[in-house]
Amino acid sequence: MDPAHTTSQQARQESPRKRADARRNHERVFAAALEVFEEFGLQATVPQVAERAEVGKATVYRSYPAKEDLVAAVVRHRLAELDRVTAPALERAGAASTFDTYVILLFENLARDRLLSETLAEGPSTGYTGPLLDRLTALMNEAKAAGRVRPDASPLDLRVVLCGMCLQLIKLEERDPALWRRYGELTLQALRP
Repeated sequence: MDPAHTTSQQARQESPRKRADARRNHERVFAAALEVFEEFGLQATVPQVAERAEVGKATVYRSYPAKEDLVAAVVRHRLAELDRVTAPALERAGAASTFDTYVILLFENLARDRLLSETLAEGPSTGYTGPLLDRLTALMNEAKAAGRVRPDASPLDLRVVLCGMCLQLIKLEERDPALWRRYGELTLQALRP
């Protein structure tokens, strides 16, 4: 039998197993990244993620060539999760109270997720939370049209008040959801007519 043929046949047999291992490693890395970034925010490191996933740093970098790629993937996942969690409450809320409901639910979720709260506090400069800020602006404009938000409120006002609250809560290292909810309510009061 031709040795080259035997080698290529072994490679084909090992390939599905390697792909399955790579998938499992990728899933472990992502699950670890969700935990580590939730806990440490933007200060989290790739070595922390690798350690939590019980893989080498090179394994993390194979899936995510830079820390920013990993952060972006985690933020996208968290935003999709936020949409999934808030959707039922928004469906129950009347059109006039959708903005209020969303802001309160957002603050409650931010209390538990340091990465999402930090990226939101940094605003659109990071590029990670642009879709969230766009959604908040659209909901605020709907609330403004319904007379529930002051007519002169702008997207900048929303970012300054909401992101400013997040930034201060992060700096104070507050993680109590009840306290975050209170500041969500204060954010809404600041935007009332």
